[in-house]
Amino acid sequence: MDDHGAIFERRYNNRAAVPDFAQYFDRWNKQSRQAREELDCDLDIAYGDHPMEKMDIFRAEGRSRALLLFIHGGYWRSLDKRDNSFLATELVRHGVTVAMPNYALCPSVSIDEIVRQMLKATAWLYRTASRYGAPGNSLYVAGHSAGGHLATMMLAAQWPRYMADLPERVIEGGLTISGVYDLTEIQRVPSLNGDLMLDAESALRMSPAFMVPPTNAPLHTAVGSAEIDGFRYQHKLLRERWRSVIGADIVCPGDNHFSILETFADPTSALFRKTLSMMELG
Repeated sequence: MDDHGAIFERRYNNRAAVPDFAQYFDRWNKQSRQAREELDCDLDIAYGDHPMEKMDIFRAEGRSRALLLFIHGGYWRSLDKRDNSFLATELVRHGVTVAMPNYALCPSVSIDEIVRQMLKATAWLYRTASRYGAPGNSLYVAGHSAGGHLATMMLAAQWPRYMADLPERVIEGGLTISGVYDLTEIQRVPSLNGDLMLDAESALRMSPAFMVPPTNAPLHTAVGSAEIDGFRYQHKLLRERWRSVIGADIVCPGDNHFSILETFADPTSALFRKTLSMMELG
């Protein structure tokens, strides 16, 4: 690896920056198993034909007042929707129906294909929300890390061009947590791009930071104060480039790339409260 590659490794290698990252995964898996056992949920619902095009839906307790599509991270090449089931626990108690989609992973598919899968998942959820007691006209999106990229891409989507029967504003608002929005930086990370297969053209094409938001749906952003340089750069860039629709800037004191998800799950945190406020529930 040359010096240039080493610089980008330091900017984006979260596991190297957080040596105890595996402990977070262990906690998430345990809490997520418990959530799937205890919550009212429908698991592995197909939203498409690919084996990975499945979604878990956690029904709100009582009347559903909003529908949140939460997209998992993992640099588009790892992790699974089931790793994040624990995030639904408090949301459903506050009247939110939570949908968590899976998607195929790189290198078996490209990031372009993952985005197409998320377009399919979002459109499917918009159309079928009432089956799960959720209001279809109150769909919001959130995501963490690579999931933050995918959530932002859903807000960047020109929905009538994707499917003519869809309105311009399918999504009412979004939250991206420690996301990635300029993929030309990720293309330069040697340990990642062997799987992601980005070139200069595809990295730019898949970078929502350089897109124009097609509606006025607000996008809120969150980042931990202990995040490594690359993610703080990505956070700042998106807020500058999307300032016409940018919402709250949620800085999470002391959080690294993994602990911020546990903050998101904490109903006493500013991040959780802002999520409710985004959905007009706070």
